Amino acid sequence: MGLKIAIPKETAKHEKRVAISPEVVKKLSDMGCSIIIESGAGEASNFPDDVLKKAGATIKKDYESTVKEADIILKVQAPDKNELDVLSRGQLLISMLSPFSNDKILNDCAKACIDTFSMEFVPRISRAQSMDVLSSQSNLAGYKSVLDAAEHYAHAFPMMMTAAGTVPPAKVFVMGAGVAGLQAIATAKRLGAVVSATDVRPAAKEQVQSLGANFIAVEDDEFKEAETAGGYAKEMSAAYKKKQAALIESHIAKQDIVITTALIPGRPAPVLITADMVKSMKPGSVIVDLAVETGGNCALSESGKVIEKHGVTIIGHINVPSRLAADASMLYAKNLFNLISLIMDKESGKLAIDWEDDIIKGIAMTKNGKIIHPNFIKDTKSKTIGSNKKAKDSKSATSKKTTTKTKKD
Repeated sequence: MGLKIAIPKETAKHEKRVAISPEVVKKLSDMGCSIIIESGAGEASNFPDDVLKKAGATIKKDYESTVKEADIILKVQAPDKNELDVLSRGQLLISMLSPFSNDKILNDCAKACIDTFSMEFVPRISRAQSMDVLSSQSNLAGYKSVLDAAEHYAHAFPMMMTAAGTVPPAKVFVMGAGVAGLQAIATAKRLGAVVSATDVRPAAKEQVQSLGANFIAVEDDEFKEAETAGGYAKEMSAAYKKKQAALIESHIAKQDIVITTALIPGRPAPVLITADMVKSMKPGSVIVDLAVETGGNCALSESGKVIEKHGVTIIGHINVPSRLAADASMLYAKNLFNLISLIMDKESGKLAIDWEDDIIKGIAMTKNGKIIHPNFIKDTKSKTIGSNKKAKDSKSATSKKTTTKTKKD
């Protein structure tokens, strides 16, 4: 008997995605897995029950019957307390747990003796690229941000030469040239805009220019060292921020659309656009803040709202990938499939997790009633769950080996 994999309906607000697709149902079924899906789980992603059933899934009427006997539970977002209470000791939960913002989730999972993998911690190494959910979801968010801007911008994107006169191209400025930012640049260019972009990582300059955009940044010595081993942006010094802000302030006043994508893992989003910068923009300009859920890159943006300040429309949609639920679910399901292929023994059809694998060490949060991820072990120092000092020291040592290559891999 192969693995039993359960996919419940997402219950989080504004969440339309699902952790499966008909294609992945078929692939997992061909590997000998039994796929159990809660009725209606795929409706918002255009994967109705009959399509999933035809692909090989079994449809259950409610959450409890879906997860009851499963070896693995696949979710997009973390379960709430009521959902977690239904799960059984030893089950493996794979989800985007967001432990930095959801500070109780790991303690709750450890107390329930649920083993957990958090997909947003997939290390940035070459062989893990097919499992990188941050990239797959951010790519869609970057694309959607440009469409959202176009919806609220009262002008055309491309230059148009007509008998009645010439329509100038839109000027689009993208702040943060990670996966979302690069896709925003590419999308804006395809729509005919004149695009510029900024990022504190030196490697981003070449990537931005390769897409036909102008690179805007203070390129001093600090700039040359502004990237972590994992390919993320470091937080810059106050002195650098001041110089960069002066450059951005003069540039932003000339732009029609600004899209911000800057995030720092485990920290509030850096404020890149001040209220004064918003005031300096032309009436009818648009700002899209993709970091609004972690505090926002724009000082005036509001989470979940589209507002107007000083004649500028500021868009703060939350969970942007969910607004493209069908493709977001399809890509996320493929990320999960590639992970399951890593942890499943093909011959026996059983779980075969190598807990010393760098990918597993990167995403494993809880195991056997303890929090095991080195970034969070300290949170259990004075509690019954968690690890002793010896285990903590061991994990701290091994964590240094987890991600050594940069994002460009």
